[in-house]
Amino acid sequence: MIIGLCMLLLVKYAGAQEQLSLKQQADNYFARYEYFKSVNLYLKLVKKKTEVHILERIADCYRNINRYEEAESWYAKAILDPNATKISHYYYAEVLLRDKKFDLAKQQFKLYYSNDATGLTRKLALCDSAALWVKSTSAYKVKNYAALNTSFSDWGLTYYGKTGLIFTSDRIADENDLDYRTGNNWFKLYECDTSGTQIRQFDVVNLLGQSYNDYYHFGPIALNNTADTAYITVTTGKPAPALPADSDSPPGNNLYTRRLHLLVAHKKKDHWVVTGNFPYDNVEKYSIGEAALSKDGKIIYFTSDMPGGFGKTDIWYCEKRAKGGWGSPVNCGKTINTAAEDTFPVIGGDGNLYYASKGLPGMGGYDIYCAKGQKDQWSNPVNLKYPINSTSDDFYLVTNDGKSGYLSSNREGGRGSDDIYSFKRMDSIPSKQIIETKTPEPIAAKPQMPKPNVIINTIYYDLDKADIRPDAAAELDKLALILKQYPAMKIELSSYTDSRASGQYNMALSLRRAASVVVYLVEKGISGDRLVIKYYGKTHLVNNCGDNVKCTEAEHQLNRRTEFRVMEN
Repeated sequence: MIIGLCMLLLVKYAGAQEQLSLKQQADNYFARYEYFKSVNLYLKLVKKKTEVHILERIADCYRNINRYEEAESWYAKAILDPNATKISHYYYAEVLLRDKKFDLAKQQFKLYYSNDATGLTRKLALCDSAALWVKSTSAYKVKNYAALNTSFSDWGLTYYGKTGLIFTSDRIADENDLDYRTGNNWFKLYECDTSGTQIRQFDVVNLLGQSYNDYYHFGPIALNNTADTAYITVTTGKPAPALPADSDSPPGNNLYTRRLHLLVAHKKKDHWVVTGNFPYDNVEKYSIGEAALSKDGKIIYFTSDMPGGFGKTDIWYCEKRAKGGWGSPVNCGKTINTAAEDTFPVIGGDGNLYYASKGLPGMGGYDIYCAKGQKDQWSNPVNLKYPINSTSDDFYLVTNDGKSGYLSSNREGGRGSDDIYSFKRMDSIPSKQIIETKTPEPIAAKPQMPKPNVIINTIYYDLDKADIRPDAAAELDKLALILKQYPAMKIELSSYTDSRASGQYNMALSLRRAASVVVYLVEKGISGDRLVIKYYGKTHLVNNCGDNVKCTEAEHQLNRRTEFRVMEN
């Protein structure tokens, strides 16, 4: 299970308490995020009494420890009860989306977002884009790095010099040192060579020579270019009495939040020694973690939920001062950060920022994005799409050249909760092949097929809908025949909305309309890489029916459209 900026909650009971019932024990464990312990008690309870609260809690526990098949099964049972909470429809939709059951996921999202049209449109667009990208071809090949992965959570791989790798794992190394949230060990750092052999714990000690392998969560790690300075994400080891009690602690219990912070370590001969904390750590108020360094080491990026951000977690940066030390944290800005979780920043060898977000159009869970720039000046993030991304959590992409590297994901088909995957672009010919290629004998030029004079009619949509109507289906059937007749032809399709509703809402709606067209054509046997989609929301109206202008429904209809253009070869 990825940490992200997860927090460990500890409970201190206030005074003597009466003997707790089985349900009270299960609820207490659940409140403390100890899902591994609580689910076993709930499973005992459900045998005695099928109660919707228990069904939902079992589903929640399985979802939180990444056992999605079990979660899907229990949510399916829970939502049949009329007393099921509304949030269960949302979580059920999320696990259905992960299982690529897009239509069923849409149904559950509609039940959850019954009074939130904007939120619903975003989720429906996400389902449509996921369905679209899964069917599209890609230049990337992604492969499970089986030598590193176990049945546990393995993630956050980084390069260690020229021949080494370091990654994070909660594999069982000590059965007496369990995290009851997952039932596995606390996260620790492991190292190996680039072949994935000789895996061993990556040992770090304090100034007294004491190892951090007995710590709470320890990892991931970020290294500078010379691999002699490290920034390590850890759960604070402060004793509970030194931490402020959470304001939302249940009656009779005090919950203490163990937040994340950064340790600074230096390599001294053959040992790594922690020399201090990152200067802006403040575990009493917020978390800081998941560091990344610019190529020249003068900028450090990190994830935090500190005040002043745009969402649940944001990416921030600090600049190296001329006389040493780090300047004050600055938010990377709203181009990168959203109202949701933005996290796991990595600066690639190509200088680009790679990070994970739940707040941008994607495929579900965390998606990986790439942006060019630095500090708080960035290009618009680009979703790396399938198969770099999936309908599950995809995060922590590292690369030396922008063409190959590693990423972490809890997608289906892996060995454990989170796995490490290698990736490589397959659209370039190695230079060795070019050198060895013989000059071909000249051949007669093939006669060129005359450029087709193709007219593709615009299709239209009902108000606030992305469904393909019968009249639109007839036009798309004609287009599919044309594309089969001319196999080299590519089509650009541009989708629009009318002016009603907000710009953000309509932008998502136009994406759904474009995705619906592509899905329809792909199902007719047209390759997705021959279809280029663009979506413009309520811009480029064909008439004067803009905001606050009274128009007939027939006039608004003209703007709810998808237009087609044959692209030049």
